[in-house]
Amino acid sequence: MAASLNQVFFPSAFPELFAAWERFPNAAIYAGGTALIRNQGNRIPVLPPEIISLDKMEELHRISRTERYLEIGAMVKLNHILRLGKIVPEALALCIGAIAGPQLRSLATVGGNLCNPSRRLDVSAPMIALDAQFELRRAQSTRWIAASRFSSLPGPPLLAPNEILTRIRVPIEPWAFTSYLKFRCPGSSEPGGGILFIMRNEKDILANIRVIYSGQTILREKNSETMLAGKALPLHRKDAIAFVESWRNSLSLFRNNDMFVFGRDSRKANPELAKVQILNFIESTIMQLSD
Repeated sequence: MAASLNQVFFPSAFPELFAAWERFPNAAIYAGGTALIRNQGNRIPVLPPEIISLDKMEELHRISRTERYLEIGAMVKLNHILRLGKIVPEALALCIGAIAGPQLRSLATVGGNLCNPSRRLDVSAPMIALDAQFELRRAQSTRWIAASRFSSLPGPPLLAPNEILTRIRVPIEPWAFTSYLKFRCPGSSEPGGGILFIMRNEKDILANIRVIYSGQTILREKNSETMLAGKALPLHRKDAIAFVESWRNSLSLFRNNDMFVFGRDSRKANPELAKVQILNFIESTIMQLSD
């Protein structure tokens, strides 16, 4: 019996895209394809019966810049973003630079990274930290949504049926201090996520601080951020310790492996050790800002 053939559509404009999607509602949207083939060990990957490729959608490949924002189309490759140089916020550049190697980054798209249905990949953390906005489009409507609302909850991103991410708007604002760490989950060969720390000050006053972990889901401790806002720099040591303890208390509420690991090796993971890695990074980083 002959194998069934795959149908692949290459729309070049949004009306074509949504017409194909209406005709084939179960079609898979194809961007860089890295998520689709990631866990397949076969020489020839198994593909869905119907695929809608976004590769010919010129609008999704565009990049523009204003005085306040960097706007990136959802189909822009991760390596392309890195090649933009200093106009890319440091937090975003560090996170992208830590993703796999240049070969994968030359295939993977920023939209595909953000829209993974089962986990929060690396780019989610800087987008939330930098207050990015996402443009989402359906056949008859367009809306904007904050990155924090799109990505912060467990489960799939907040995409409506037959809706795609089309554009990312990243504020271009100076942050005085940025640190990022990507690590593997203890006891697993799978990536364990990454944690981002950014800080803005006005003269010798800490104006804003954000620490965000992205992995199976997003972890953020807003109480600790509010705690330090308005404090003088360098921070008093007791304030830095209180910041770490606030994160420790928050992490103690999470006991499910799925918060920290994903993929085939999830049963081998040690979530408690993952929490230690997160806390060690937070403590070592906040102490750099203390006396």
